[in-house]
Amino acid sequence: MRALLIRHIQVFFYSLGQLWRTPWGSLMSVAVIAVSLTLPTALYLVLELTDEISGSWQTGAEITLFLTAEVDDKAAVELADRLRQRPGIRSVSYVSAAAALEEFRQKSGFGVALDLLDQNPLPSLLRLQPDPDQAAPAQINQLIEQFQALAEVDTAEFDHAWVQRLHAMVAIGQRLALIASLLLGVGVVLIIGNTIRLAIFNRRDEIEISKLIGATDAFIRRPFLYSGLQQGALGGLLALLLVYASLSLLAPVADRLAGFYQSGLTLQIMGWVELLLLPIIGGALGLFGAWLAVGRHLRDIEPG
Repeated sequence: MRALLIRHIQVFFYSLGQLWRTPWGSLMSVAVIAVSLTLPTALYLVLELTDEISGSWQTGAEITLFLTAEVDDKAAVELADRLRQRPGIRSVSYVSAAAALEEFRQKSGFGVALDLLDQNPLPSLLRLQPDPDQAAPAQINQLIEQFQALAEVDTAEFDHAWVQRLHAMVAIGQRLALIASLLLGVGVVLIIGNTIRLAIFNRRDEIEISKLIGATDAFIRRPFLYSGLQQGALGGLLALLLVYASLSLLAPVADRLAGFYQSGLTLQIMGWVELLLLPIIGGALGLFGAWLAVGRHLRDIEPG
């Protein structure tokens, strides 16, 4: 057992030496693997941030109840008190018609035009925020139907339909990222396989001599498998650096975008688990590609 372990260590460093002796070819393979792993990873992280932002907007969903003209301030306050007692309602705030007009005046910039009006055209309204566990689209629609049936309510509106569309777009993006990841993963396997195939052909004479003196296929296969593993893992490490560099450039822009929508979320680089995933995935893809190539081409080389 100890001799086998020592042999594996020897082959591991021998494979590293082979990579070092062909620096340009190895670097090109590692760079292509790194780019193949970087693209879906960066896309996934950006989509994850977008999903978190839209999720935070969805959690802060606000339902607006426009009251009828017959509802005075006292009746509106009583209705707000009743709605606060309903399960699933986190908060209710009342905005009188005068307060609504003043808010519109400040935000619209039409103050001069509004002064020309004989009467206030805006109704009083209630702003409701459901509990976070009641903010799903189906639950929001159910609440709107219930509020619309109230005699004091003229119109019930929910202004977060665009967030639902954003959720759907993010879901499509995540599906596309998954497809891209699978295709690029196949590309990594093919790249490693082709590299190992060329290495086998370059060492054909050495392999034939090794078989003549009794070397087993497992013995001959081992350095090629380690070579594929190492190239994939190095590609994963380089991809990690590229992801960090890319997201570092995107972080200020993403933070500014989140600030426009009063979101405190930031573009997270990656945690410790994700730090290990890229080299592990790269190494696994490299090992698989090498195993396929060696299994296919090693059988074709026989001394004779």
